[in-house]
Amino acid sequence: MTSWTLKGELILNCNCTVFCPCVVSLGRHPPTEGLCQTWLGIRIDEGNYGKTKLSGLNVAMLMEIPGLMARGNWKAAAYIDERASDKAFKGLIEILSGKARGTTGLFQLLVSEFLGVERAPISFETEGKTRRLLVGKAIQGEVAPIAGAAEDEDVVVRNTQYWMGPDVTVAQAGKGRVRAYGRVWDFAGRSAEICQIDWSGPG
Repeated sequence: MTSWTLKGELILNCNCTVFCPCVVSLGRHPPTEGLCQTWLGIRIDEGNYGKTKLSGLNVAMLMEIPGLMARGNWKAAAYIDERASDKAFKGLIEILSGKARGTTGLFQLLVSEFLGVERAPISFETEGKTRRLLVGKAIQGEVAPIAGAAEDEDVVVRNTQYWMGPDVTVAQAGKGRVRAYGRVWDFAGRSAEICQIDWSGPG
């Protein structure tokens, strides 16, 4: 199989009213609202799929999880940076679908329905501690770390076994609008996460 790597930053906003319990329970605790609806964006700082470079691209996803993460039956959709070459586009689909195995291989087991994959203009911007994601007309997101006791330190859940990465910054969404695939969501003020990723496969 083709080897691949993705290094960069992931931001996520879901419908949980407090910090997502999946991070520390590893999916054994249900989402606060009983089901999970989420969007995420990834800024790829360094990456490759075989000999194809993925560095500098952005991707995004929508996910719906009907209850406990480990029980599967997820629905998902993916958005690939319109700047991606045809080879990069195909490689990123393999990675985000789980077919390329490795870190995202769990998607192949847990996602029962892929709603679609689209090319889209995707911007991932950072201003101070605020991250903003814009995916065409589908996603408008903005997240920032919550305030901690020390103003210059983020609140971080460290050394977890969470699939995205071991250290997850606790954040909140200032904006979280989705209009895609019949979904109309607005998760402003709800749970968000910021995570540095170092993914690879197969393995």
